[in-house]
Amino acid sequence: MATIDQTPSSSFNKLKWIFVALIVIGSVVGNIYFGSDSLSIRAAVLIIVAIVGLLIAKSTAQGALAWTFLKDARTELRKVVWPTRQETIQTTALVIGVVIILSLILWGVDSLFALLISGIIG
Repeated sequence: MATIDQTPSSSFNKLKWIFVALIVIGSVVGNIYFGSDSLSIRAAVLIIVAIVGLLIAKSTAQGALAWTFLKDARTELRKVVWPTRQETIQTTALVIGVVIILSLILWGVDSLFALLISGIIG
């Protein structure tokens, strides 16, 4: 497992994270301030600013770890064997059938108990 070291570059990492936070805050404030301008222009600027912020965040130690994690997760996701449509339909039908059968059994047991209790109570 990779760890985050406390080397002199960690203070540079903190500076990068502060810069990323300032970018996010500036984006929110700028979007509010320029709220009357065109939505497409504001969206384009926000996308560009978000990409710059993500690139800066990715260059930090924590960002590199997160990027590695995301790449590994994507690799694992590609290894998943997804069921076919036929398997999904069959499994769904089986689950629905079992739920209906168990519901009828529980309804029957509940009705029996209700009959017994009403017979005892009078």
